Amino acid sequence: MSVVFVFVDGVGAGVRDPDRNPLARGDFLLSRFADGDGPPLPRGGRAALADARLGVPGRPQSATGQTTILTGENAPAHLGRHLLGFPNARLRELLARRSLFRALHAAGHRATFANAYPVAYLRALGHEADGESEFTIPKRRARASASTVAFAAGGGRFLTWPDALEGRALTHDVTGRRARGHGARIPSRTPEQAARILLDLAGTAELVMFEFFETDEAGHARSMDAALDAIGRLDGLLRAVVAGLGPADTLVVASDHGNVEDLSTRNHTLAPVPVLAFGRGAPAVEAVRDLTDLAPLLLRLAGASHAHVRSTTPLQHPAEGR
Repeated sequence: MSVVFVFVDGVGAGVRDPDRNPLARGDFLLSRFADGDGPPLPRGGRAALADARLGVPGRPQSATGQTTILTGENAPAHLGRHLLGFPNARLRELLARRSLFRALHAAGHRATFANAYPVAYLRALGHEADGESEFTIPKRRARASASTVAFAAGGGRFLTWPDALEGRALTHDVTGRRARGHGARIPSRTPEQAARILLDLAGTAELVMFEFFETDEAGHARSMDAALDAIGRLDGLLRAVVAGLGPADTLVVASDHGNVEDLSTRNHTLAPVPVLAFGRGAPAVEAVRDLTDLAPLLLRLAGASHAHVRSTTPLQHPAEGR
């Protein structure tokens, strides 16, 4: 029994307008719209729309939205505002204390973060990583994402570019093109080949997460071409994962805030975000109302409980989680 969680940055449920919404230009799995409609999902998939505003004025942002997803806590309410980019000290403390990966660890379950990191980046953050550094990153310039802090709180091993070379991890762009542009010796992979790697990782852990953020980049760039390219690669990956799910497995797909669904603006939007589920646990997604529901859902599907976070002694975690 495994849960595959694909986090997609910057995808909201917008209007069905192909001039501004790339998701209206095809029947993508994430083509969900503000009226709740969208194309039929394969293999009994279910969809919900989740509120990303969480009762806090302003546009939802990445640091608070991702922290909320990964902890089940209302991070913007915790801060009193939405915070963009990387988590600050208060959010890092919340992530270290309430991370769903920490809860899995406390329950005796395994978790894997499928994204391959450069060795240099992990070492700059204070993590141990095998292999030679690919380039130099001053420690003062290395900043940890919400997902990095959350995963570190569970004590798991980060995967690296060498793991991606050997077919044991995925680059964030699915195909490996951007890593090769930085000198990585990673073969070009199709979305279907990448999906096979993700499914193989799911066979070794109760929860495996993959993070994709090129949708948010395309939204900020207001580029229809970049958006369609990113969405197309992601859609190929997701469809191949859906096709390869075992009878006891679940795929959950969710975003943190709107952006790419409205290329008339460079800013994040106020739109709700799509949450998709396929496989054994698909019906459970219909109870999702906002981003705070995601961590409890993922833990429940993986056979753990959110209560494990409150009942354990804090784990030793690296500097960016303090």
